[in-house]
Amino acid sequence: MAVALNPHRAVRSAAVSRVPLRILTAVPICDGHDSAVTAINIELARHGIEVIYLGYHQSVSAIARAAIQEDVNVVGLSSYNGGHIIFFKEVVDRLKQGGNGDIPVFGGGGGTITKADERIMQRQGTDRIFFAGTPFKDIMALIQRDYARTAKPNAKFKGDRALARAITLAEQNLATRHSLRAAPAQKRARSFVVGVAGPGGAGKSTLIDELTSRFLLKNPSGRIAILANDPSHPDTGGAILGDRVSAIYAQDDRVFFRSLATRGSLTGLSAAAPAAIEILKRSGEFDLILVESVGVGQESDPFGSFGHGRCLTDAVLFVLAPHYGGLIQLQKIALLNGADLVALNKCDHPMARTAKAEIQARLNQNGRGQLLHSTTAAKHFDSGVDALFAAIAQLGGLSNSSGGEKPCQLEVAP
Repeated sequence: MAVALNPHRAVRSAAVSRVPLRILTAVPICDGHDSAVTAINIELARHGIEVIYLGYHQSVSAIARAAIQEDVNVVGLSSYNGGHIIFFKEVVDRLKQGGNGDIPVFGGGGGTITKADERIMQRQGTDRIFFAGTPFKDIMALIQRDYARTAKPNAKFKGDRALARAITLAEQNLATRHSLRAAPAQKRARSFVVGVAGPGGAGKSTLIDELTSRFLLKNPSGRIAILANDPSHPDTGGAILGDRVSAIYAQDDRVFFRSLATRGSLTGLSAAAPAAIEILKRSGEFDLILVESVGVGQESDPFGSFGHGRCLTDAVLFVLAPHYGGLIQLQKIALLNGADLVALNKCDHPMARTAKAEIQARLNQNGRGQLLHSTTAAKHFDSGVDALFAAIAQLGGLSNSSGGEKPCQLEVAP
């Protein structure tokens, strides 16, 4: 008996199977809102594109740094403040100065960018401007036609761009003769890898950012890397990778931040996450590597904590918020058994006092001496975050770290 196939499902499957285009979107400094770019981000993801959203009120250096570390196909800027001619040029120039002029820049700005402005901007290096009234379908078609590419090894890339390209190749599962040369043993920092998991809405990204600030303060010559995993949409393959919006301290050059989409992996991590961790470790640059999983469920074990496979991290931090649903829900969460560190975040919430007692009682049942760290990551200089970082530093021997001495390079294997 013949079976009729759904043509729409076939189209969706083709979209998911290809390598997604990655685009960094941002709003320049002195723009006070992001309503337009938010609409564009949603439409991009709906068309199978991975959108790394940096946020609004962003500087030239922050945009260029993010574009390099994310190894994006293109940068898209939404500008309404009237300073577009100068700002776009500065972004283009900053990318070129670092040897990353292969990353094109386009933008839009409602009625603030004129046709005459576009001609000036194109002479200065901006690729194109989308004007008010351009249909979404036309914008999407042009972006997919002109900016989609398969990343290839490039021995000219150095520093963070070399790391970023190596991770991109791992995401593409591309066999390559290029590899990262490990730093000499005497120059290498020992990387302590911490997996950060928890349900969606627990504040993992904000807590990671606050831990980053502690690392930068306590380790003045070290580097920290963050791998932030977010879910891909199962229908289109697109994703909105928004963890950089919370990453205030990622604007420091000693921070390497890379967003990863799960691309169909159901583990809570990108299938490329193990390779990305190894790439960062082999570079010898990073004292601390934080790996954030997507929001996990009750049975999740994204880092292999229970020994059923390779354990990806040296320690696991599990983060909860006070609104976890009650005692029976706590009993179901497997990672409360396996986590090395547990944090109750958002402790300014009215339910926090009860939550502290219930979670600590749950941890006591494990018989492992686990202590609950109470944090309010939304508040700078929170003493609970201080104590949590001190515990991580003790586990990882970070008190006297001195990483970042040897930049990574690409080499061609014989």
